[in-house]
Parts: sequence; structure tokens; C-alpha cells
Amino acid sequence: MKTVTNALLLAVVIICSASASAQYPARPIRLVVPFPAGGPTDIVARTVSQKLSDSLGQPVVIDNRGGAGGVIGTELVVKSPADGHTLLLGTISGLAVAMSLYPSRGYDTLRDLAPITHGVMVTNILVVHPSLPVRSVKELLALARAKPGTLNYASSGSGTITNLAGELFKNLARVDIVHVPFKGGAPALTALLSGEVSMNFENSLIVVPHIKSGKVRALAVTGAQRSRSVPDLPTITEAGLPGYGASGWYGFVAPAATPKDIVTRLAGEFNRILKQPDVVERLSSQGAEPVGGTPEQFGAFIRDEINKWAKLVKSANMKAE
Repeated sequence: MKTVTNALLLAVVIICSASASAQYPARPIRLVVPFPAGGPTDIVARTVSQKLSDSLGQPVVIDNRGGAGGVIGTELVVKSPADGHTLLLGTISGLAVAMSLYPSRGYDTLRDLAPITHGVMVTNILVVHPSLPVRSVKELLALARAKPGTLNYASSGSGTITNLAGELFKNLARVDIVHVPFKGGAPALTALLSGEVSMNFENSLIVVPHIKSGKVRALAVTGAQRSRSVPDLPTITEAGLPGYGASGWYGFVAPAATPKDIVTRLAGEFNRILKQPDVVERLSSQGAEPVGGTPEQFGAFIRDEINKWAKLVKSANMKAE
């Protein structure tokens, strides 16, 4: 009798799940961005949200939930109903680095979230305030070594790519530069523009216009290859620090128990959007390269990134600030 009852319950669950999936989406979709409005993550989210809304026939509402390097917004999505109506534009910090940097976080990325697709890879640029008397990476390193502990850099929060890029720079070059964390890319950039900090490893999505206007001076890009948005800038490795490479990324995820057919549908929609010429042009011209791919591919990528950055967190003795 118990076996029959369990079988009936399972059948009901399957039927209800199938019905919910068939009606998806039944209401507006919330896309959580784990950083404040105006930052690079927000720019990517707003680039794709209207197109997703047009495709699914429901509004896609951006919900900015900044704090703790993306952990607060990520945790919010983990605790949300797993019905496809709450999604996250996750980042390297909240999905990968948090696993080693924030031991008290309320989630496990691999257990509690369902990968949908890899959104973009992002170029970061080493920029300095114009008052700093350096015009190359070698000159910056010479100044940092001559005046240890006097230079500082702003980041969009502990564990973000702007923080990782800075700590990797310090670690490889063996220089003493002070980290000053902010609650997002926009306030970190404001601190640089005002001269409050000396330098940033800033996201190209928000800093390129200020490079072109002369408000900041660009020295090099942080990735392994040069960027389409600033093709004349060398990589940091080319500019004098061999072995350096740090690139950010964003990707779409949902709560772990989200029905597989909903995840598959969303993956298809996001992949189609990321291939549209106007989206590719807008993002790549600012240093963000659309990626896409299957949920399985993105899941494997996240797993590799967790392992990769855990090594830097340990070797650089990084702490959440």
C-alpha cells in the first residue's frame, strides 16, 4: 500500500511540474543583479533583459541587490522559489570566489544553483589617476617598490574580479599596494575619478569612456589577450609582468530545483540573444565578449573557476573586507 501511495505522489508531482513548465512564464521574471545599478553587471543585465522579455512575453524586472561581493544577491536567488521566475546574473565573485573567501555564506554554488548559460567574458583595464606620475606598468611597479604601502587601488568589493586582479598583480610583482573595497564598480570608479585612490583594475564596460576623455590613464589590460575595446593597450604580461592574467565573467543561473525543461528553454533563449548582432556589437565594443553554451558546459566552467581562484585566495591570504 505504501509503495502505491508513493507512486501516486510521484505521479502527481511530475504532472504538476509538467503543467507549471508548460505555462512558463506565468508572470514577470525577476533578474537579480548582485551589484548596484550603473555598474558593469547591471549594464549586461539591461542589455539582454528587454530582448528576453520580448521573447518570453513577460516583463523582465532587474532587481539590484548589492553587497558582500555578490554574495547577498546570490543568496537571495538560492532561497527563491525554483520555478524559473527568479534568475541571477551571477559573477566570478558570487559563484566562484565566494566558495573560498566567504566561509559563512548561506549557499554552495554547485549544490544550490542550476547553471543556465555562460553570459560574457569581461576585460578589465589597469588605470591610474592622471596625477600619478607613471605611464607604463614598469613605471608603476618602480613607484610601488620605491614607496611601499602608499599606493592604493579601489575594487567593487572583496572577491570581485577587480579585487582578484589587484591581488594577483601584488602577488606576482611582490609589491605593497593597499586594497580599498567599495560596494560596486560605479562607486569604485568614482573614487578613482576623484583622486581618492591611485589606481583601479577597472571593468572596461564602465571605464572606457573615461579613458577616451582623459579622466583616467590606461596602462594595460588584465586578460591574456588584447581587447577589441582598447586594441592599442598591451596586456599586463606584455607590459612587463610575465604570467599575469585575470578576466571576469558573468553567467545566468537559477535555483537548483528549477525544472530542467525551463532551464533548457532559458538556455536556448539566452544563447539566441547573445548571438544577435546588435548585442554582440554593444558588448564587445565595450570589452565584454558574449560566450553562451549549454548548462553543462557552464557548470563545468564554474567548477574549474572555483578551484582556480581558491589557490589565489589562499596564497595571497585574502580576507573578506
